[in-house]
Amino acid sequence: MKTFTKTTLAVVTGFTLFMSANSMAATELNSDVQKESYSIGASLGKYISSQIYSQTELGAEVDVDLVIEGVVDALKNNPQFSDEEILTYLNQRAEQLNTAREAAEAKIALENLTAGNKYLAENEKKDGVMVTDSGLQYEVISEGEGRKPNPEDVVTVHYKGFLIDGTEFDDSYKRNEPNRFALMSVIEGWQQGIPLMNEGSTYKFAIPAALAYGDKQVGIIPPSSTLVFEVELVKVEAPGENSHGMGLSGMGMGGMMGGGH
Repeated sequence: MKTFTKTTLAVVTGFTLFMSANSMAATELNSDVQKESYSIGASLGKYISSQIYSQTELGAEVDVDLVIEGVVDALKNNPQFSDEEILTYLNQRAEQLNTAREAAEAKIALENLTAGNKYLAENEKKDGVMVTDSGLQYEVISEGEGRKPNPEDVVTVHYKGFLIDGTEFDDSYKRNEPNRFALMSVIEGWQQGIPLMNEGSTYKFAIPAALAYGDKQVGIIPPSSTLVFEVELVKVEAPGENSHGMGLSGMGMGGMMGGGH
């Protein structure tokens, strides 16, 4: 997965910001008021930097010199535009950014869908991999001897979740905490796959995007992602049985809840 690192404003925007010698001169900070005042400015600068970074990542142009001029004018209570004009221009920029963001997300989704389809086509050729009518792929790692869950049952599982490039996005073993949930509450791929398992089994699932989150971005999981899980079915309970203590923990269960379509 691509990882972005927010650096300084000059680096992020791709050019060096030239300022006057007076404004670049370091001020000696001695008193708490001076240090606190400087920290206010540093915090504001980081926020502005992050905003410019996110906009330039979408291909938008930003004149950083004028951004700084606008900040200074506002601090002096002497902006060149009225509040209404400023709002109009910001809304205009927001519309442009939304259009660019939608286009970028659509491009990423198509790339992920294509890569996912290729992965699934190659994966189903492997020995031991079985495919359901819906396109869910599963492989038995170990078979338990307990009962299979019904769709309305409550199950407890340990699991690891991966993107097809091997990026791990969740691991209940690392948290040392299995997850307990109503089977009907999670993504379709799990609703279809876990009932195939006997209690005590461990299966590996390759779940097409349509059975996961579709074109939604969930946490670090990009839109239209095929997901890979290793799931251990620890326990199966009838609905209402020991209902106290049911809980969802970690990114995964927050993420596994609900479907993508």
